[in-house]
Amino acid sequence: MTARIIDGKATADAILNEVRGRVLELNASGTEPTLAAVLVGDDPASMAYVKNKRRACDSVGIRSVLHRLPGDMSQSALLELITELNSDQSVHGILVQLPLPEQINSHRVIEEINPVKDVDGFHPVNIGRLVIGLDSFSSCTPAGIIELLLRADVRIEGQHVVVLGRSNIVGKPMMNLLVQKGRGANATVTVCHSGTRDLATFSRQADILIAAVGRPGFVTADMVKPGAVVIDVGINRVDDASARRGYRLVGDVDFDAVKDVAAAISPVPGGVGPMTVAMLMWNTAKAAQYATAEENSRLY
Repeated sequence: MTARIIDGKATADAILNEVRGRVLELNASGTEPTLAAVLVGDDPASMAYVKNKRRACDSVGIRSVLHRLPGDMSQSALLELITELNSDQSVHGILVQLPLPEQINSHRVIEEINPVKDVDGFHPVNIGRLVIGLDSFSSCTPAGIIELLLRADVRIEGQHVVVLGRSNIVGKPMMNLLVQKGRGANATVTVCHSGTRDLATFSRQADILIAAVGRPGFVTADMVKPGAVVIDVGINRVDDASARRGYRLVGDVDFDAVKDVAAAISPVPGGVGPMTVAMLMWNTAKAAQYATAEENSRLY
């Protein structure tokens, strides 16, 4: 068996094209969707992520504004900026790139963002609405995984999905999305983490296995049920002297081994990563659509 490759790049391109159409409709009604990106410090990975997100904005017609801040910025000064962006009616989405420097409490910053502008889907209000099944801004990576599965014609309803990892960014919202009633959900979900005993016992039961543990090659072939669908969320740098940059990107799954066991698998790169950016664009367009007082009163 050789697994079918689930192409995240092609799927993300299709979603971006849909967003482009929504942006044109918003423009025609007098609204220019705008994303404010906040980057604190000069972490190379964060800088690259923000650059990719702003490039995606350009590709779909979303206006992006970058607030580039020094790494020694105080928490109070950052909170002041967030307050200003909350009040700026021309800004529909606020993205604070994580991680933040150690002197800043990330949770406090996220809580300061107006939930109707929280296009990352990290605010406690959006997480709470997600848990009880209300309309909200879903975290971009889990929402992207749902879309990736649906558009690859992978059945989710009634399936046993095992999620490896319990982060606030992927694992927990992934679980809450999957257990809802409705499109792309209604699954039975098991969440495994560092405290799980005999983890492979659970992973081998999965019809759909989602790996988000941040450890290169963690999922091996003997951990996967034959015929399962495997979604690899990991993006890990490993040294490679033959690569142009001296490293290469790999996922949390031993791709070469697992592809001979699974029915379908997402690659790294080119799998979940592009979907995360596409869903950020989707959420930003949604935020612009909900910018009127009438829409906001219905949602929050």
